[in-house]
This record gives sequence, structure tokens and C-alpha cells, in this order.
Amino acid sequence: MSESVDGSAVTVVGPAHIAIIMDGNNRWAKKKLLPSIAGHTAGAAAVRRTVEAAARSGVKVLTLFAFSSENWKRPQTEVDGLMGLFMRSLKKELKRLNTHKIKLRVMGDVSGFSKGLQEQIRATEEATQDNDHMTLVIAANYGGRWDIAQAAKALAVDVAAGRLDAKDISEETLAQHIQLADLPEPDLLIRTSGEERISNFMLWQSAYTEFVFLPVLWPDFEQQDFDEAIRIYQNRQRRYGGR
Repeated sequence: MSESVDGSAVTVVGPAHIAIIMDGNNRWAKKKLLPSIAGHTAGAAAVRRTVEAAARSGVKVLTLFAFSSENWKRPQTEVDGLMGLFMRSLKKELKRLNTHKIKLRVMGDVSGFSKGLQEQIRATEEATQDNDHMTLVIAANYGGRWDIAQAAKALAVDVAAGRLDAKDISEETLAQHIQLADLPEPDLLIRTSGEERISNFMLWQSAYTEFVFLPVLWPDFEQQDFDEAIRIYQNRQRRYGGR
């Protein structure tokens, strides 16, 4: 997918990197009088459908907000259920990822997870590292402010060690330490459930991202919803501050 430039204006063809805030699992479960974990399980099925849709459409990077650094505040039973679901999904989906040549990356502070989950994350990343059709990024124990703070800390360490002069710190040097610095920034960010905020997700990377908010709850997110978000995106013109 590409973008063509006409003067200072940018005509959108299609998103190379799509990020999604998968919102609405709990509301979906509540509507059906089911426990919250049932909503998260249904949400996992929507993840599978969306990964397949993105891979078919030619998207190069798909980033999914699975667990924020604020989600630890949820009831312990729900957090435990989410951790178990994450572990099972990593094991279950490995074969499918390799079949479709999809590389998995997890961004966030994984040190907050159990040793078993950390080991499973590393194993799945290593097993898919040579896949080159699409990169699937799972944001887990992630927050945009944490991301910027850890980048600033890395620069401070470099300054203290004499590897960097403080006067040389710039947007570019900070960006080198932001999560996913080696990947293109998101072209399109989708949030489901009808909420219209980004909830501390990829604050730095989304400076010029196009936002699309859809009313569908995440477990009900289907191919037509994915296609609708891309259609909305393609009808916009990205100018990056120009005219």
C-alpha cells in the first residue's frame, strides 16, 4: 500500500499500519448476561477474524491494544482470566501465524507479567521472527505515557554515560527509543464501542494518525466493519500540517 504526494497534500491510497483499540468486551458480555471473561473470549475470536482480514488486505503492520497499564485496576478475577486467555491464545495461534507468515511482536512492560507468560511471549516471538507477510503487534501492559517516559529515561542514561550531549536531544533522538521505532507509524487508528478517545494508546506514534470511531462492540467486529474503517480512511486527505 502506498501514498502519492501532490504538492504539499497527501492523497491516501491505503493504510500500511492499522492500530485498533479493541473496546466493548465487557459491555458485550453484560448485554448477554454473561461473565466478563465470556466477552474477552468472544473478543479473541474477533482478533482472529481481524488479523486474517488485515493480512488479506495487504496491511503490513496491525497493532492491537490488548491490555493497558491501567487495566490492572480491574477486578482480580477478570485480570486473571485475561492473563490465562493471553497465554492460551499465544500457544493456540502459533501454527496459524506461521502458516500465514505473520510475525508477532509484543510491546509494553512485559516484566509485569508472570514468568510463564513472559517465556511464552519470547517463545512465540522467536518462532515467528522470520515471517515477513505482516507484523502483528500486541500492546500488553502498555501505556503511551509510559512509552514516552521510558524513551526519556533511555536518553537520560545515554547523557549520564557520556554517549549523548543533552543539547543534541531532539524529536528524532527521542523517537529512536519509542516502542516500534523500526516500524511505520500508524496510518489509521480504529476504536470500537462508540467511545471517542484514545485512552493513553500510542500517544507519540499517533501524532498524524487518522482516527475512526465505530459504534460496534469489539466481539461483533466483522470484515464489513474493517472494510468500512478503511473506506472512511481512504476518503480523507492527509496533509501533515500542510495544505
